[in-house]
Amino acid sequence: MNERAVLAYSGGLDTSVAIPYLAETTGAEVIAVAVDVGQGGEDMEAIRKRALACGAVEAELVDARDEFAAVYCLPAVRANALYMDRYPLVSALSRPLIVKHLVAAAAKHGGTIVSHGCTGKGNDQVRFEVGIGSLAPHLKVIAPARDYAWTRDRAIEYAEAKNLPIDVSHRSPYSIDQNLFGRAVETGFLEDIWNGPIEDIYAYTADPASPRDPDEVVITFDQGVPVAIDGETVTPLQAIAELNRRAGAQGVGRIDMVEDRLVGIKSREVYEAPGAIALITAHQELENVTVERDVARFKRSVDQRWGELVYDGLWFSPLKRALDAFLDETQRHVSGEIRMTLHAGRAVVTGRAVVTGRRSEESLYNFDLATYDEGDRFDQSLARGFVELWGLPSRLAAQRDVVK
Repeated sequence: MNERAVLAYSGGLDTSVAIPYLAETTGAEVIAVAVDVGQGGEDMEAIRKRALACGAVEAELVDARDEFAAVYCLPAVRANALYMDRYPLVSALSRPLIVKHLVAAAAKHGGTIVSHGCTGKGNDQVRFEVGIGSLAPHLKVIAPARDYAWTRDRAIEYAEAKNLPIDVSHRSPYSIDQNLFGRAVETGFLEDIWNGPIEDIYAYTADPASPRDPDEVVITFDQGVPVAIDGETVTPLQAIAELNRRAGAQGVGRIDMVEDRLVGIKSREVYEAPGAIALITAHQELENVTVERDVARFKRSVDQRWGELVYDGLWFSPLKRALDAFLDETQRHVSGEIRMTLHAGRAVVTGRAVVTGRRSEESLYNFDLATYDEGDRFDQSLARGFVELWGLPSRLAAQRDVVK
């Protein structure tokens, strides 16, 4: 019996070419696996038929949109995950989910090889292969674009020679990856970091400079999970999709940054993540009123490290699992409502989501202690002694270190 190779299949040129090429170079039968993570675009059934037409012996479609939202995107919201304080892990979050389904397909079909379409220059090769190694270390990984030095021109020539059913006439000047949580655009004229983005590259967000009325939204959380929008119960998938629509219409969530790639180079990336940015902004604000001070301080470092681990392809690592347990504990009281105004002011190029109200039964904000008006219950007579004791170590050190 021939070996079997499971291929992460997108339906595009590179992965379509990979089907016959893998069969030729390895002698393996190829099983194509296309995972729907809310990327939109072409019909998934059309993608399945193309994989078979390109030579796959079997082609599977996996509708993972609900799973992606609930199991991968929501933990990122609870961790306020923004790599380099800006990027909401759009592509990085989808890779471990795809890996999980590739490994499951290999087990189902008796696969010994897993293949992906990543190059040797980006982060995704690491995310795929470290993930596969964590879940199924016995599987061999082949990346044709990297391992066999495929260029786009070579891929086009091969596709034409094999009469593969893909359109090679249109060549986008950009490299684009998108899913439910956002959209990433790179290459082309964006590689000159002095060039500003143009409106044509955006698809999830409207022009922030266009005049429009603001949109007020109330997001309800239960233990860090968004469960309702404007009082209407939503699933995680519905919450992200609705906020993509409403925040995107206001131009919220555009990010233009030069980021530090895992492979050691700096890369210019343009992102759109309206729903992700709106949810993380609201979640951070609810944590501000429900999470105790020292827990909140420590959580900020955990949030940063969690985001770095996911960006670096270590979703299945022991440290990530340990941090997940900490994050779960911190979210026990993160329940309540956040009111936000979504509005892209003309002077705010990136758009914004402004929190205007907070309400929670778990709140640690005490009006009677915070107010400066009548009814103030804060005993200011205690403050003098507190200040004396708080500053005692510094005062003693200063007395010791003073120059005689």
